Amino acid sequence: MYDLILIAFILVYLTSFVGLGIVLFPSPEDISLPILLIRAFGTCAIILLHLILAIGPLARISSKFNPLLYNRRHLGVTFFFVGLAHALVVFLFYGGFGVENPISAILTGSYRSGGVPYEFFGFLSLLIFAVMAATSHDFWLANLGPGFWKSMHMGVYFAYVLVIAHVVFGVLKSESNLLYPVMISAGVVSIASLHLITGLREFRRDFRFEISSKHSPWVEVCTVDEIEPNRAKIVQIDTDERIAIFKDGCTLSAVSNVCAHQNGPLGEGKIVNGCVTCPWHGYQYNASNGQSPPPFTEKIPTYDIRIEGNRVMINPNANEPGTPVKPAEFNPIFNAKPSVYDDG
Repeated sequence: MYDLILIAFILVYLTSFVGLGIVLFPSPEDISLPILLIRAFGTCAIILLHLILAIGPLARISSKFNPLLYNRRHLGVTFFFVGLAHALVVFLFYGGFGVENPISAILTGSYRSGGVPYEFFGFLSLLIFAVMAATSHDFWLANLGPGFWKSMHMGVYFAYVLVIAHVVFGVLKSESNLLYPVMISAGVVSIASLHLITGLREFRRDFRFEISSKHSPWVEVCTVDEIEPNRAKIVQIDTDERIAIFKDGCTLSAVSNVCAHQNGPLGEGKIVNGCVTCPWHGYQYNASNGQSPPPFTEKIPTYDIRIEGNRVMINPNANEPGTPVKPAEFNPIFNAKPSVYDDG
């Protein structure tokens, strides 16, 4: 369904763009079909790129956007092919009728005229997107490691800057209509604002519990009734990584908040079929040992946990990924929230 909607949007956009271009610009002011295709593929690619960059922060703001995040890699690969189509038409139309190689003819055009090499900016961004699309499959994620894979794919932001420079120093220099620079500016401001808002929001959510004594590593982080059934409470002790404390029945377990797949926020997921389930891509782990159910082999760190009265105590020193830890048991009667009819 995700892919069908995506393909339908692209097809409708491209046909509508070209069709309106033919209708609105009749002869003798008509725009040639190759130019219309170049603009159609180019604008479509820019729209898709902004959507890709907006999904991440939107999903951090509201879980309602998680379905868009779930198959974002499909969107990324599709975006690359749309951008590639734009580049191919450019190379064939502007560089395909001379004696020089089309690629060198296009990339050296601005150098010869003393202008800004906006063609090179676009070409370099396309190469970055090609690497990201080629390594988007989980095969590369598993072999390169989640950390390196994630860092490599953060190159999308550098490529985004190159795309904006490609547009600003390229097509916008020949456009007198203010609509285009306004739209590009609105896109840049929107993406930057979403990331800044999300970053500040996440920073404020971090509650850094301090270790009160070097002789006692246990840190009180919450009470039992603060955790909803089959859900988690996310805590952060000092500057270490966030910890997700899950309530499963009458037991509590503590695991890393970072999914081994793509560093998703496990604590924002829930217990499904007895397993902690990542809200991003559905990866699952046994809360008592941090191991994915067979035949899967992913592992995450676990934490020692205990309950004192109604207080939840955590040892912030993480165990090795996949280390079994006995869940902390509590009595649901004594740990229940007070009734509104109680007199205190």
